[in-house]
Amino acid sequence: MSHTIRDKNKLLGRVRRIRGQVEALERALESEKGCTEVLHQIAAVRGAIHGLMMEVVEDHVQTHIASPELADDAERKQGADELIDVLRAYLK
Repeated sequence: MSHTIRDKNKLLGRVRRIRGQVEALERALESEKGCTEVLHQIAAVRGAIHGLMMEVVEDHVQTHIASPELADDAERKQGADELIDVLRAYLK
């Protein structure tokens, strides 16, 4: 079972909180709030997204790279290669 399926409810809860933060950002822009408030909202959204990313990355490493249950090095290499590809896209 994939770790995102196993942790589905927890991850969906984080996504729903992020959605709420994005909606608060939208409301701040629509109501023409000051730049400081908008910047704080953007920082909150970014932090929440980063936290979600780190949680899934950590689970990926534990499940697809570091797990003693993996049968061979090819599976570990595949898990590492997948993570590297995602991190390259994320850090652009």
